Amino acid sequence: MIMSVRMHGAAACLMLGAMMVATLSSCGGKKDEAAKAENVDERPNVEILQVHEQSVDQLVSYTATVEAYKTNNITTSTPNRIKSILVDVGSKVAKGQRLVVLDNVNIDQLKVRLDNTEREYNRALELYNIGGGTKQSVDQMKTELDAARRQYDNQLENTFLVSPVNGVVTERNYDAGDMTGQLPILTIEQIQPVKVLINVSETEFTKVHKGMKVAVYLDVYGDEMFEGTVELIHPTIDAATRTFTVEVNIPNRDERIRPGMFARVVMNFGTENRVVVPDRAIVKQTGSGEKFVYVYKDGKVSFNRVEVGQRLGDTYELISGVDNGAEVVISGQSRLANGVEVNVLDKTDK
Repeated sequence: MIMSVRMHGAAACLMLGAMMVATLSSCGGKKDEAAKAENVDERPNVEILQVHEQSVDQLVSYTATVEAYKTNNITTSTPNRIKSILVDVGSKVAKGQRLVVLDNVNIDQLKVRLDNTEREYNRALELYNIGGGTKQSVDQMKTELDAARRQYDNQLENTFLVSPVNGVVTERNYDAGDMTGQLPILTIEQIQPVKVLINVSETEFTKVHKGMKVAVYLDVYGDEMFEGTVELIHPTIDAATRTFTVEVNIPNRDERIRPGMFARVVMNFGTENRVVVPDRAIVKQTGSGEKFVYVYKDGKVSFNRVEVGQRLGDTYELISGVDNGAEVVISGQSRLANGVEVNVLDKTDK
């Protein structure tokens, strides 16, 4: 019995020792885990890229609608009846070509009056030259002759209406037998060349000059480029929009370009040295539309507002906001804020 009790006591001691070891072991494990937790790097991981300035063409794009180079409305100076119209909408016409024939019922009478007045003037002049008349009577007859000639020429001009330009008929408002009214009988548009009018910012006023070549793109022809030339620069600036109007002419020898087409005009204002960053570096601020770039320096990032210029493939030209040679974040921006310390995973020199 005594021996049995001792064995039980020994077992108890062993169990107690085991529990103490387990307790110490458990405490030691918690300390190790805490130490490991303290050593975890919670800084956001980022990739950065060093950016540099490069020469960038300063291309500015403007939208416009193609217009005819000239538009002529064919009509009469006085109401008259139309005998016939010799062309229709879509007809190509040449300068001086007859387009409309009008009623000439009065032209014969006007011709007789002109001839009679001319004979009377010649007699008065002969009489004056031999001393049998007065200068006043000669001057009076000359005035009557000029009036008769103007009336006859005007009626003759309004009997046959001709085209003042090479062009195409784009509008017809009457038929044979109609009396002319307020609308033009025909509209002729010259489409060789055509023109577009664009509104350019006043900041570019000194950079635009007559004869300057520009690129013109038309939606209907995709990426095909047509060359245009600055023909006219309006001399004043619109105070409301701070723009001035520039007329660009496009040759259009094959007449593929037609009035009414949508055009995009690209002007090159030379080159500038600009910092260029990957599009992945640009962060758009929700709601404001402003754009930012995270710039890395001394282990931290700053949230720099940038002014973005042209898109150049998968990069952007920056007008301001990032210095030449700066290191910008190109990956991992979602966890960043201004002044945050970061862990750089990868660094590339652009």
